Amino acid sequence: MGEVVELMASDGHKLSGYRAEAAGTPKGGLVVVQEIFGVNGHFRNLCDAFAAEGYVALAPALFDRIETGLELGYDEEGTARGRQLKLEIPWDDAVKDIDAAMSNLSGSGKIGVVGYCYGGSVAWLGATRLRPAASVCYYGGQIADFRDEMPNCPVQMHFGRTDPMILPEHVESIQQAQADAPVEVHLYDAGHGFSCDERGGFDADSTALAQSRTLSFLGRHLA
Repeated sequence: MGEVVELMASDGHKLSGYRAEAAGTPKGGLVVVQEIFGVNGHFRNLCDAFAAEGYVALAPALFDRIETGLELGYDEEGTARGRQLKLEIPWDDAVKDIDAAMSNLSGSGKIGVVGYCYGGSVAWLGATRLRPAASVCYYGGQIADFRDEMPNCPVQMHFGRTDPMILPEHVESIQQAQADAPVEVHLYDAGHGFSCDERGGFDADSTALAQSRTLSFLGRHLA
C-alpha cells in the first residue's frame, strides 16, 4: 500500500500523487502517468505492482490543475469528462507535473516514466522535454502529433493493431520520424486500453507480454 504525497511544480502549482515504496532496495524511481480517468484504483494498483517489482512508483494527479481528487469511471460519462479535462490542461503544464514527480523521486536511483493512454502521450513529452533515464508509452493518442520531437532517453512504445483511435499510419509516421532515435515500437493484436483490466478492451495476453517487455526495458536502462 502506498500513500498520498504533495508535489510542487515549477510554476508553483501544488498537486497530489500516489507514491508506493519499493519492496527492498529500490531499482530506481518510476513516474506512472494516468489515463484520462485520473489516479484511480487501477493506477494505485499499478503503482503497487511496480513497487513490488522493486521501483519507487509515483502517480501524479495531473487533473489536480482542474479539480482535486478526481477519479472517473470507465463508462461513457467518465470518458467524456476525462477527454474534456485533457483538453483543458496545456501539455507544458502536464510536463511540469511529471518533472515535479521526478523531483520527488530523487534519491531513488535513476528515474523512468511510464504512461498509459493520455499518460502515454505525456510520457513521450517527458522523454523529449525532460531527462528521465527511460520512458515507456502505452497507446498514446497524441504521440504522432509530436513525432518530430527528439527524445533525450531510450523510449519503448506499445500500440494495439486494432486501436480505432491510433491508426496504423499514425504508428508508421512515428516510426519513420524516429528511425534514427532510440525508440522501439511493439504492436499487439488488441485495441485501445488493452492493458487496463477495468476496460472493455482489456487483453490479458497482450498485457502480460507488454509488461514483460516494460520491466525488461526498465531493468536495462534504470540499472
